[in-house]
Amino acid sequence: MSYTVAIVGRPNVGKSTFFNRMLEQRKAIVDDISGVTRDRQYGIAEWTGKTFNVVDTGGFVPHSTDVFEREIRKQVLIALEEANAIIFMCDVTTGITNLDESMTEILRKSKKPVYLVINKVDNHARLLEASEFYSLGFEKIYFVSSVSGTGTGDLLDDVCALIPDEKPDETGELPKFAIIGQPNVGKSSFLNALTGQERTIVSDIAGTTRDTIHTTYNLFNKEFILIDTAGIRRKTKVSEDLEFYSVIRAIKAMDEADVCLFLLDAVKGLTAQDLTIFSLAVKKGKGIVVLVNKWDLIEKGTNSARDYEKDLKKRLAPFSDVPVLFISATEKTRIFKAMEVALDVYKNRSQKIATSKLNDTMLKAVEAYHAPVVRGNAVKIKYVAQLPTPVPSFAFFCNFPDDIKTPYKNYLENKLRESFELTGVPVRIFFRKK
Repeated sequence: MSYTVAIVGRPNVGKSTFFNRMLEQRKAIVDDISGVTRDRQYGIAEWTGKTFNVVDTGGFVPHSTDVFEREIRKQVLIALEEANAIIFMCDVTTGITNLDESMTEILRKSKKPVYLVINKVDNHARLLEASEFYSLGFEKIYFVSSVSGTGTGDLLDDVCALIPDEKPDETGELPKFAIIGQPNVGKSSFLNALTGQERTIVSDIAGTTRDTIHTTYNLFNKEFILIDTAGIRRKTKVSEDLEFYSVIRAIKAMDEADVCLFLLDAVKGLTAQDLTIFSLAVKKGKGIVVLVNKWDLIEKGTNSARDYEKDLKKRLAPFSDVPVLFISATEKTRIFKAMEVALDVYKNRSQKIATSKLNDTMLKAVEAYHAPVVRGNAVKIKYVAQLPTPVPSFAFFCNFPDDIKTPYKNYLENKLRESFELTGVPVRIFFRKK
């Protein structure tokens, strides 16, 4: 179950600072995968044991000098349609502006919870000034300072109170694959090509959220669930603000999936927005298969696929141990191969490695190349264990866990990948005191 909170408000009220403050609690986990860029647009927050997605709409507003009111209103409408709850942010130093009032009109009609947050309230005088915001007519108001974090706890408590507890998965143990990617990369064509033979569809399970359609799929004695977000069209009242929209959609699909089938457009290549979606799937610890669609439209030389893949992996680094397949949804080229590879990645992600085998292999790797000495301390790794998490995670027990730096961590990850089948799967490594 994914719960998504969107932060809306006009420019310069402090949305991004507040957003970064919300992610602070979980920073160590979010940033645990080396080199994954921490995008300003969204992240995963944790509070009182509950986690939720946070989307900062400010990251999607085109930067220009005029106050692009239309753009901002458009995002408020998308956020209302897509998110579970809205944080509406205003700035005490400017008081209530016309744009705040027009956003209030839209938000008050919503049936979703809206939290009015007045930012930059960092002294008693400003607290008195902030009382004018009661006139906007929202039931609950939170006075905060994003910079210092004052007042954010009460807000997070109230947001988390509405997040339902995780329900056991009713679809059983079948692998779940989500088709993700930007608009117009061919997600619908890919899904239609796969499910075109109607006899392969066993049943339709109503989606756990109103936007995702789950199809149980049975092919060549392999059974899995496809999570389709491609088939859902947006209400026309929100004109095409595709970048923001597609990110929220991708987040929802990813939360439910074990493996993400990440579609790219062969002609356009890898865009910044693609990297954004890819890094989020890595951050969430999902298995990933990269499918380069529309390959039939590319003029090919002897090594076209090899060169394309090499360049692609260079840009996806540091997590480049992913399968890449060149497909054409319209011509049905290699689409079934894609499902076989996805099942392999699912198996890699859910494997449990025997502790004895893990220690045999990894302690030899440690012997072959010791962790560098820090401040005269020799780091000794004594024992390795796999942690009971959905993402392959390994704890290395040692005497100075805080002294191990990223290059050595990368060395251990590479050794794990060489020794065990972990292609397509993000790996988490932790160092603990023995």
